[in-house]
Amino acid sequence: MSLESLVDEIRSRGEAELRAVAESRAREEAAVASKRDRRVEELRKEADRALEIEIARLTAQRLAAAKLSARKLLYAAREERLTRALEETRGLLSEFTSEPNYADVLRRMYSAATDALGPSVRVFGRADDAALLRRLAGKSFDPAPRPILGGLVAETPDGRRRLDFSFDELLRLRGDRVRELLA
Repeated sequence: MSLESLVDEIRSRGEAELRAVAESRAREEAAVASKRDRRVEELRKEADRALEIEIARLTAQRLAAAKLSARKLLYAAREERLTRALEETRGLLSEFTSEPNYADVLRRMYSAATDALGPSVRVFGRADDAALLRRLAGKSFDPAPRPILGGLVAETPDGRRRLDFSFDELLRLRGDRVRELLA
């Protein structure tokens, strides 16, 4: 074997090994690129799913916030309407105190108070009602005026029991019922 044939053989083996290494490298690069592409696609799908979930969550949150806001506005409007209606009711009660029937109402209130608390009750009322209450209650009428819309307040002489028949108190006690009627 000659030196040239030996060099040719070494050269051909080196080139074959170089081709094999290059082919192996190309296969590995293709495998890595394929693996990378699959992983990128998986990450994109995961990101898309996460984005859809986040969008759905934010949409649900905003929808719930909008519904709550709408309920608050509805409640505020309803409360405003009820407040106006209660003020109108107070106005009607105030007007009623100047009608002739009002004296009959005070008599019935006084009668109910004496039935419940006994005949010796102290009676309080508005300054405008002083003359009528003095006629009803006599000496047990307290002339100190009370800041009430109308009606009367009666209590036992010892002050332990009290009946508040003032329009203010009756309206306050039945405010929920009035709200139901006006709603």
